[in-house]
Amino acid sequence: MSRTYSKTWQPAHGLCFLSRHMLLTLMLGGRQKRGTTDLRVEANEALSTLREVVLMPRDLAPVLPQTDHQDDVVVLVHGFFASAGVFRPLRHKLERELGAKVASFTHPPGAGVRTIARSLAKLVDRIPENTRIHIVGHSLGGVVARWYVQELGGYARVTQTFSLGSPFRGTRVAHPFPFLVGADLHTKSRLLQRLRDRAHEVRVPHTSILGDADRLIVPQDSAILPSGDVALFTGLGHNALLYDKRVQALIADRVKTVRPLA
Repeated sequence: MSRTYSKTWQPAHGLCFLSRHMLLTLMLGGRQKRGTTDLRVEANEALSTLREVVLMPRDLAPVLPQTDHQDDVVVLVHGFFASAGVFRPLRHKLERELGAKVASFTHPPGAGVRTIARSLAKLVDRIPENTRIHIVGHSLGGVVARWYVQELGGYARVTQTFSLGSPFRGTRVAHPFPFLVGADLHTKSRLLQRLRDRAHEVRVPHTSILGDADRLIVPQDSAILPSGDVALFTGLGHNALLYDKRVQALIADRVKTVRPLA
């Protein structure tokens, strides 16, 4: 089951509007009803993590497809200690079902948001003008995507962005690592504060995608950018967001139908 809430777009698939406060209430209430030991959810997350490990050796080199004007180009930005290979299932769906072109790169573990965003900028600079660029980021990758759009001028090239379980308000999981990327993802990160403060200034549509069983993004509502749409998927953990068919369908639908904000 998924719910999509919006301040700027009509929700996909006829899903209903709710405020962000009500969204958080639903997340917490749902967690209480299910309890803390839903074995199916935990098993799905474990299998998703294993799948991620298996795919990590792939797509280590940058991937830049041949494109024509007006093509949809989806740029994938992975999270901490992963690689572009973890996006293989989503890549195949976008290429086969939409005919979209998919670009990606792998950044080294420990690199900070600013460093990775500069690498993203270099990749986008190699994509021809007049293409429709959509950026999908998982975890750290979603923060990188918005930093590029909001702080490095990416708004001039990018049609929309997606984040999957990205800690826009930081995560307490990063507190034991107050250095390098850990400092960027701390709940008191100035970088994240700037990102949130400027979220409404740049009119590039964004969809925050989160799972109510995500144990890595703490507090859980940290995965919501203060601008754009919010899609909550029940029963999904942090890595399960990468492989869930409902999540992939939502991204594909919005790549196909998005229109720039007026």
